[in-house]
Amino acid sequence: MAGLYFEEFSVGQEIRHEIRRTVTEADNVWFCAATYNPAQIHIDADYCAGTEFGKPLVNSVFTLGLVIGLSVQDTTLGTTVANLGMTEVKFPVPVFAGDTLRSVTTVLELRDSRSRSGQGIVTFRHEGFNQRGELVATCLRQALMHRRPAQ
Repeated sequence: MAGLYFEEFSVGQEIRHEIRRTVTEADNVWFCAATYNPAQIHIDADYCAGTEFGKPLVNSVFTLGLVIGLSVQDTTLGTTVANLGMTEVKFPVPVFAGDTLRSVTTVLELRDSRSRSGQGIVTFRHEGFNQRGELVATCLRQALMHRRPAQ
């Protein structure tokens, strides 16, 4: 399914995204390398064995990207102009290699763009859950969206 146009969203609309994704150790190591993040808590299993977690934590920015990415097919694929910002980002429960994540998106606000007549701004709340149903990430995201083309 392609993304939705601005007019196809409604405040309060909840989308439970079908695609889920299991996070691997390779995902985490690659992401840390690609973003130049050498934090021991993400890439050093020996160090992590001595922490309260006992094993490496998945990089939270990867987690956020995955939670939003899982929503794209149902929300913004081909219909978004740009992300305008992400706020109220929280990670209440850590993610580890082997966790399977799923996403739920809720539309919080719709408003016309003041400067672009063919576009509007949608505020989404994205929530990511692990296989136990625990909330692992949440954020508000403002996206500039295309309006449906004139027929």
